[in-house]
Amino acid sequence: MTDRPLLARPDAMPDADAELLDTARDLLSAVYREGRHEVAAAFRMSDGAIVTGVHVDGSARRSAVCAEGVAAGAAIAHGAGGRARVEAIVSVLRRPAGTLHLIEPCGVCAELLSDYWPDARVWVTRGAEVFSTDVAALLPSKRARVW
Repeated sequence: MTDRPLLARPDAMPDADAELLDTARDLLSAVYREGRHEVAAAFRMSDGAIVTGVHVDGSARRSAVCAEGVAAGAAIAHGAGGRARVEAIVSVLRRPAGTLHLIEPCGVCAELLSDYWPDARVWVTRGAEVFSTDVAALLPSKRARVW
């Protein structure tokens, strides 16, 4: 077991999603660097595989890439040819003080994820409440893009 900051598993989180939480938390513990790598995401694929991503910040703010965007690329690469799709998403943020927080994707990432996997389950935090919803619910008025 790794020495990692605590982040309690939400009561309603099933074991499979708790594995995603542990994976994101462990990855973030391994790579965390204040201002550079502060978020990790873990996605469960329909074939059971887990793909991950880490927030990558750059000196030119526009060069930053969110953990969910990095994981989305990994998911697409993993499921090339339609073999697998994303079923569940968990993201973890580490604050400079060392506290960990389960977070939902930012607006840009919610747009991206809803383009590819609108039915995927995503864990979100609103105040003290932690729950899951589908990605499409993050953007209730989104217009579907015709590819």
